Amino acid sequence: MSKELMDALDLLEREKNISRDSLFDAIENSLLTACKNNFGKADNIKVEVDREKCEFKCYATKTVVELEDDVMDPAIEISLDEARKIKKKVEIDDEIDVPVNSKEFGRIATQNAKNVILQKIREEERGAVYNEYFSKEHDIVTGVVQRYIGKNISINLGKADAILNENEQVKTERYKPTDRIKVYILEVKNGSKGPRILVSRTHPDLVKRLFEQEVAEIQDGTVEIRSIAREAGSRTKIAVYSNNPNVDAVGACVGVNGSRVNLIVDELRGEKIDVINWDDNPGNLIQNALSPAKIVAVFADPDEKSAKVVVPDYQLSLAIGKEGQNARLAARLTGYKIDIKSETQAKDAPGFRMEDYMDESYDEDYEGEFEESEEVQEDEE
Repeated sequence: MSKELMDALDLLEREKNISRDSLFDAIENSLLTACKNNFGKADNIKVEVDREKCEFKCYATKTVVELEDDVMDPAIEISLDEARKIKKKVEIDDEIDVPVNSKEFGRIATQNAKNVILQKIREEERGAVYNEYFSKEHDIVTGVVQRYIGKNISINLGKADAILNENEQVKTERYKPTDRIKVYILEVKNGSKGPRILVSRTHPDLVKRLFEQEVAEIQDGTVEIRSIAREAGSRTKIAVYSNNPNVDAVGACVGVNGSRVNLIVDELRGEKIDVINWDDNPGNLIQNALSPAKIVAVFADPDEKSAKVVVPDYQLSLAIGKEGQNARLAARLTGYKIDIKSETQAKDAPGFRMEDYMDESYDEDYEGEFEESEEVQEDEE
């Protein structure tokens, strides 16, 4: 029996990630429950479990009385003659541990003990799954699409199912059962029926984590992702910085012939990705962020978090982008409100002076964190 029990505990610990100590506690509690159901009480019951040999013994502590007729409650009292069969040197009013034969328990008591063990196993299994996925919160995992639940999607992550809500789905993506996709874990909640896991395909950090997985220089800290702005399913801009002057941050992220960035684009099902160099100088950063448009001049005001940008006339639509997307993402990426004008518009503006826009690289010593902003000011032609 002890060998079978040991094998069963090893299997549960290995497959369900349940600790042996928790299982032993469950066995002890189940025996106490069985004793209570069999004898009506368990206050005087002791359970001893040898956790190395997987052997257990159950004792009832009873008070010794003189005669069999003096025994008022067999659950807590024993006659002197019966007590001396267990321990020779015992006297009246002594307490003695009497072995309990658990094999003689009735069917109901045995079933209740079994239920206690099964309940403990279920609780520990749910706890282990919760802890595993809670440690992966704000990270990405690979899941398999199972089915649609209304407009939401059930994703199997292996040991648990996750929910991809409608507002966390990319509108241009279509999923079929058995599709393998990477998702970003937004939140893990512990519920009575197990962990409730919410995932996303639209979160900007999904792209960030994908770059961290694919780019070795990001993993070892040589290259940092300083900022990211995303419109899921359409375009992402990501600003990177190299801590090693001999390493090109953009080149490391793009890879040879685009090998690294193309893997991420494929995972995002064709979403365009612009990788730019981060610059502590806000003017240079804004110029990089508006890529691929060419910039004539930039004047950035760090105090107001605003910037005026002049572009060639033929580059105005490119700088603004389709439906303002390029300028909007650049504003989010840099944290600046951006006012884009063509050269003609700028020259026609009252008080315009080109030298105002060419202000010695716009505060070279400026360093600071950029807060996210979604404001973009656009002038109609």
